[in-house]
Amino acid sequence: MADILRSRFLLKLLVSKELKVRYRGSILGLLWSYVKPGVQFVVFYIALGIFLNLEQSPSNTGGLPNYAIYLFSGIVLINFFTEALGNASRSIVGNGGLIKKIYLPRQLFPVASVWVSGVHFLPQMLILIVACLFNGWNPSLLQLASAVAGFVIVALLATGLGLLFGAVNVYFRDAENLVDMLLMIATWASPVLYSWIMVREKLGETFFNLYQLNPITVGVEAFHFAFWLPTTDGAEAIPPHLLSLWIPIALVISAAVLLVGQLVFRRLEGRFAQEL
Repeated sequence: MADILRSRFLLKLLVSKELKVRYRGSILGLLWSYVKPGVQFVVFYIALGIFLNLEQSPSNTGGLPNYAIYLFSGIVLINFFTEALGNASRSIVGNGGLIKKIYLPRQLFPVASVWVSGVHFLPQMLILIVACLFNGWNPSLLQLASAVAGFVIVALLATGLGLLFGAVNVYFRDAENLVDMLLMIATWASPVLYSWIMVREKLGETFFNLYQLNPITVGVEAFHFAFWLPTTDGAEAIPPHLLSLWIPIALVISAAVLLVGQLVFRRLEGRFAQEL
């Protein structure tokens, strides 16, 4: 990864190139960063918040207060992960022409894909913060720190998996299909649409502890703690030991995935040009 630090200018060029190519010929351009999550939010909110009664109301005290904030704070983070991993896993094959012509650190391509996803993440965060402010958002420094930790956890995980699957995909194109399946599961394997309490009540303490080992789960819970909880009356519970235990464990797991992804990438990158 030190090559990336030494090639910051190239990274900036690749990020700019990816953004220009993606929106070439598009009328809305970067506004799609608002439209896509907006449509996704409306669909989930109507289906789950209204039809399945997950939104708390005077007639439904068993739901979640400010379910719209709860839902969108999870969607923002999970969208960043799915876009980052999906694009990073295809980045080497997608830039095969460039890789075969010139030499540059190949890790730049998956990392640039994660940075592009970060560019799309920012306007969604802006919408989330504005919505939270309208609902009386007044977070503590600890809650803001947990949001940063949640984003770092997911970003490290996406980068590590992106390096891993980006390299494997050069040799076995089935990796793309495997990534697509993982991304399909990711939204439902984390408490984006439902409460963590439902998992513990339905499946018990043992399975819940295994569930908490998923770094994406911890990242989403950290975002809920930072953005959703301060908009409620404070009576809602957060997962036990979230700050003292699960966030540090998730950081270690994500860092380990990044290390494994880097090692596999370095092992396989020698034959990228030939295989492509």
